[in-house]
Formats: sequence, C-alpha cells, structure tokens
Amino acid sequence: MLRAAAARELFEEVGILAARGSGVLPDAAARRALLDGQASFAELLASRGLELVAEDWVEAGRWVTPEWAPRRFDTHFFLVRLPEGQQIDPWVGELTEGGWSPVSEALARWEAGKLLLHPPQLHVLRALATHGPGDEGVAALRAGAQTPDFIPATTEFQRGVRALALRTATLAPATHTHCYLVGEGELLIVDPGSGDPAELSRLDAQLEALEARGTRPVAVVLTHHHGDHVSGARAVAARRRLPIWCHPWTADHLGLTEARRLQEGEVLTLGASGPFPTRWQVFHTPGHAPGHLCLHEPALRTAVVGDMVAGLGTILIDPDEGDMAAYLRELGRLRDLGVRTLHPAHGAPFPHAGEALEALIAHRLQREARVFDALSEQPQPSEAISASAYADSPTAHPMLAERSTCAHLIKLEREGRAVRDGEGWRRA
Repeated sequence: MLRAAAARELFEEVGILAARGSGVLPDAAARRALLDGQASFAELLASRGLELVAEDWVEAGRWVTPEWAPRRFDTHFFLVRLPEGQQIDPWVGELTEGGWSPVSEALARWEAGKLLLHPPQLHVLRALATHGPGDEGVAALRAGAQTPDFIPATTEFQRGVRALALRTATLAPATHTHCYLVGEGELLIVDPGSGDPAELSRLDAQLEALEARGTRPVAVVLTHHHGDHVSGARAVAARRRLPIWCHPWTADHLGLTEARRLQEGEVLTLGASGPFPTRWQVFHTPGHAPGHLCLHEPALRTAVVGDMVAGLGTILIDPDEGDMAAYLRELGRLRDLGVRTLHPAHGAPFPHAGEALEALIAHRLQREARVFDALSEQPQPSEAISASAYADSPTAHPMLAERSTCAHLIKLEREGRAVRDGEGWRRA
C-alpha cells in the first residue's frame, strides 16, 4: 500500500510512472483524469496492462514532521530508478516548481543559500552524494532522522542556519520558538527562549553534537526581550561560559549588565579561518520591540529575523512597547536589502523574502485603511473600532486585535489623520 501511494504521488507530481508491462504509458490526459478524481490509479494501470513491482521500490527511510509545524506528516520514503525513456514533467499544484538537478549541483545551491531543503531532502542528497544509490547508499538513507520517533532534532534549512524548535510560552497558534544555531566552525546561539530543563537538555545535545564536529559556540544572541526568546539565555550562557549579546535597550531592560551591546551596522564574523566563513550584519529593527535586532548575511542573502515576520500566526505590535510606523519602516528596509530568505522565530522560513515582505506591508496598510474607515466624526472606544476593522477576521483574538488597532490609531494620530478624544478616537 505504501509503495502504491508513492508510485501514484510520483506520477501525479512529476509524471514518472515506475511500473512494468508492455502497455502504453498514460498520457497527460490520463494524468489529469487521475488528479481530478475521474479515474483511480488501479484503473489507470489495469487499462494499460501495467503493474507495480514491490522489488522496484527500495525502502529508503521514514520521517515525521516536527511538532512545531501546523501540518504534520508521517512519511515513508522509497528509492526507485527512473524508467528508461521517461522524463520528469512537474505540474504546479502541490508543487510550486520543479526541475532536474544532479545531486552535487543541488547541494552546491543549498550551500550558497539558493535552495532551501527540509531534513529528509538534505539527508537524501547527502547520502547519495557520499555513497551513491547502491547498498551503502540505501543503508545511509534508511538511517533517516536517527531518532526513535523519526523526528529530526534540528532543521538546517540552509548551510549554517539550523533551527531547533523549543517549546515556549508564546502566543497561539505557535507553540514553539526557533532557537537558531548559526555558523560553521564558530556558532551563535540565537534566542534560546525556553527555561524548561527538558528543552534546554535538547539544546545541549545539539550543541554537543556540533562541538564533536568542530563547531563551538561563541555567544548567546537575543533578537529582543520577550520571554519566549530569552527565558533560557542566562542558563545557557552560564552553563557554557558564554557572553550574551543584544541591543542596549534589551540589555538594560533585562538587567544584563555584562552583555555586549550590539549596534546597528556591526558585523559578526564566524569561522573566518574555516571553509565556510559567514559575516552577519546587525540591523536594529524596532517596531515589534524597541531593541529588536535582525542578523543579515549578504553573501547568502539570508536573514534571521526574530519577530519581524511569522511563518505561523501573526506579529503583534502592542502600543505599550511597539510602534507600527517603525515596524512598517523596518519591513521596508529588510525588503530593500534584497534578502532571498527570511528565517522567523515561529514557523517555516520564507524562501521568497521580497514578495513576502511586500505582501506583509500591503496587508498591514490594508488593515490600517480598515481602521481609518471605522473612524467617524464622533469618538468611539478602541474596542468598537477594532470590531469593525477586524470584521473580516472573525477568528482574530479580540484582545490582540484591539491592541493592534491601537497601534494603528497612534500611527494615524501622528500623521494627523486621527484624534484621541477623551476615552475614544475620532477622525481628524
């Protein structure tokens, strides 16, 4: 059953049918009929005298999506040879794009930050590059996640950027915050946000594994002061005798008197004498928090962005410490850097950073327009304005929506478009 599912998936997505028989291979019309549910895979094979042979499909490991992902899969992988005379034909649908690439070229693109890979994909490429598709390669493929539950401990979306999702007290729907282990040879531990001893033990295990491969941590870096980003910082720093680096506002707010105060424009060079040096530029990006920082690697065109964007949920701009105008300004600055990939604190990375940032800015401005449209000549409480502005989002949390509405109102007030009148707000 698993092999049949793999065969059908291979045919649906890239047009390869690894079946035996003397019949005519299905054409594009038959493939479309299968995708549209007009014919079953078994009917398609039988009508052409084709059959699947179990021996053609070699077991190549099992992987389970980590628990931080909103959608999880328990997936078995198989190794099958490309049938003679067939060529891949990716169709956009479940896939956004596809193409043929030699293993070495795919790995080179990944190392250069031009291609993002999930753990199963990276493992397959590394196993085939090292051992080939023979018995040794199959054994390496079956090693998989190398954990009892088949769940990878970290996700190295691109070389030198590893995400370890730690369970934290964060805002729903997120349940985890990524602690990024950045660098080769020398390592930055970015946002160890859990104070749970069990979660910190998981982090310790990953650091020890990296140290065994010659990569040593040099500092704990904090993108900002929120608890789901800093709760484990002191413990990790003390245990490994590491300094903490952060923005001056964050250091003062958290009482980190010994912290190195990072400034806009600083460059943090890692592994300068090794085979994969990286140079991370510090960007001060207030808006979500006064001391928020992002790390940008120009050569890789990638950035670790904390809570500037979210791959899961949304970013709250709370007027008690946030600034909507500053937040929008910094989103525009990130967009103008020409970054290719954004690595957020929550959820999956954004592989098309410019498009994602442009869409996020547009979405915030559309929300602001709804807030402005909800204003009238008579003062209204922010709760009423929020209810109107978020009428198109019935699942939005009322308190969070109201705080975000207030951030927009303050921005509109500074621009002379809204007026605070007693306990309410009205149009200027």
